[in-house]
Amino acid sequence: MSKGLRVVVTGASGNVGTSTVQALSRDPGVASILGVVRREPEWSVPKLRWRTADLAEDQIAHLVRDADVVIHLAWLFQPTHDPAITWRSNVLGAIRVFEAVAREHVPALVYSSSVGAYSPGPKDSPVTETWPTHGWPAAAYPREKAYLERYLDGFEKANPGVRVVRPRPAFVFKREAASEQRRLFAGPLLPGSLARPSLIPVIPDVPGLRVQAVHSADIGEAFRLAALNDVRGAFNIAADPVIDAKALARLLGARTVPVPTWTLRAAVSAGWYAHLLPASPGLLDTVLRLPIMDTTRARDELGWIPRHDGLEAIGEFLAGLRSGAGMNTPPLAPDSAAGRAQEMGTGIGSKP
Repeated sequence: MSKGLRVVVTGASGNVGTSTVQALSRDPGVASILGVVRREPEWSVPKLRWRTADLAEDQIAHLVRDADVVIHLAWLFQPTHDPAITWRSNVLGAIRVFEAVAREHVPALVYSSSVGAYSPGPKDSPVTETWPTHGWPAAAYPREKAYLERYLDGFEKANPGVRVVRPRPAFVFKREAASEQRRLFAGPLLPGSLARPSLIPVIPDVPGLRVQAVHSADIGEAFRLAALNDVRGAFNIAADPVIDAKALARLLGARTVPVPTWTLRAAVSAGWYAHLLPASPGLLDTVLRLPIMDTTRARDELGWIPRHDGLEAIGEFLAGLRSGAGMNTPPLAPDSAAGRAQEMGTGIGSKP
């Protein structure tokens, strides 16, 4: 009788990571989970053990040895002002994980790609997993995701015995990740109290600003299914409906106001160059060009059905933003005055 799967999860303490280990922990087919992180959290779930490592520098072969599945989620979004740092962590670190999987003969690798890996595409006609994945070259995040897609193309040919799965999630939200996402993309100058519907009377309606969202718990379930089922290849992971200005206005009880794209980009650019905003104008350009994804394959072949719609996920995020919500892990630490002061002191968007 099988003793259950041994699963290694890198980046297990973040937004997607905590949801993934929770989903795995509840599965009777999983015997153990090794969470690999840069800083060990106090938070835990049954079957989970923590190990700390810098994936781009430390020895990691022993971490994946004897594993049945490696789920690679670790990712560094900041600093946008120093893309060499994110390249080292995200690309070189990921490649070292992939190489360790091959050397240690791990049967399966599940890598979190992203909608950000896709080349610019249509907003009115969903694309399947065959859409080109060359990213948008003006921002580090899509460049790095696209590069790893190309690397995995070669990796699969060189290692046919490894089952490789590439979920490509849309924007991922949950209440407990709100403070982290505020730190990563909005910075310390955004008061969480502004996320109240009564204080948001209008929503800017920017051409091209149509995206998809998904709840983190549903993403965790997608990774559990990818780890345990005999599937391969890419899977688009997103919930309905497509989110645009009108959908957000309905959620918040606000009205829409047309705003030219150049106006929003100028504001983001000014904030980023002045080190007042961690999100770069290149990231905005990426979002405006993202295609809408068709999720048929995930539902039919992976058996993935989201329990939350995209507006529910965003609603949870806004509620978490208002309350400064978080979890007891370093990436998801709740909001605090001391934390905001530290963000200011390290230079917004300048350091990890």
